[in-house]
Amino acid sequence: MTDRRALGYRLLGKGFDYLLHLRPAEWPILTVHLLTGSALSIGLAGLLAGQGGWRLVAGTFAFVVCLNGGTLALNSAFDRDEGDVAYLRRPPPPPQGLGVFGFGLMVIGLIIAWWLPPGFGYAYALCAMLSVLYSVPPVRLKAVPGVDWLVNMAGFGLLTPYAGWALTGREVAGPGRIVLISFALLFGALYPLTQLYQLDEDRRRGDRTLAVMLGRDRSLALSLAMTVLSFAGFALAGAGSGWVTGAPGLLRWAALASAAAAWAAVLLPWWRRRSEMDPAAHQTGMHRALAAWAITDMAVLFAWAR
Repeated sequence: MTDRRALGYRLLGKGFDYLLHLRPAEWPILTVHLLTGSALSIGLAGLLAGQGGWRLVAGTFAFVVCLNGGTLALNSAFDRDEGDVAYLRRPPPPPQGLGVFGFGLMVIGLIIAWWLPPGFGYAYALCAMLSVLYSVPPVRLKAVPGVDWLVNMAGFGLLTPYAGWALTGREVAGPGRIVLISFALLFGALYPLTQLYQLDEDRRRGDRTLAVMLGRDRSLALSLAMTVLSFAGFALAGAGSGWVTGAPGLLRWAALASAAAAWAAVLLPWWRRRSEMDPAAHQTGMHRALAAWAITDMAVLFAWAR
């Protein structure tokens, strides 16, 4: 047990297990991705100046803690993972009532969302519905190969930044539509990478996830193809934004190029070494891909939300 976990158990007792299954290590990444949508709407300067006020604070809490945390707790209640999962190493056994706890959080977030701009409320409700269908038997879309991929592209890739945009009360317009679609495509690249190190456990549990269906090589090939499509979309949005060839435009293109280079630095060595990598190496690759995702969020903010 790490020192931080020991401190958590001293402070919260067994209640700390519930917090761990919310996977708070993901909250900073999801918060940035959500608020990237807000910054695309009102500008980064407006976001930092507090434009949007309490709506952004309440919406971020509802979406990140209640919806995302509740979703992951609900998923853990039915998966009962024994090995590492994304954002949680050595997960404790699911405590009693974890599924009810996670679903309750999602309902609390839905109540908050309904007092916020309508677009945000609709995005929240749709994500919550997909979360239940994804995790809970007998539907359990997580175990339907291909559908699990589409659900995550829609939820994390597209609807999360859209919800951030909708929190500002503005409609998505112009190249912003292509940027949001490109994020969905990019999550289509990331999602198979989060499953490769869990292939054996998923097979034992009988979950036919996308990675189980495709296998290691085709999963990585899909990630490479979706990454190319995503950055083609970002480039199309950049061209539609009228970036000129002067210094400001070149800096924006350079930001996108740096994000593309980060993904290449993760995926190309992974592809070359795929046959000799064990689950721990695939898990390391996943964490590097998460870092590339964060770099992409920063690049998009620099390019469009200044």
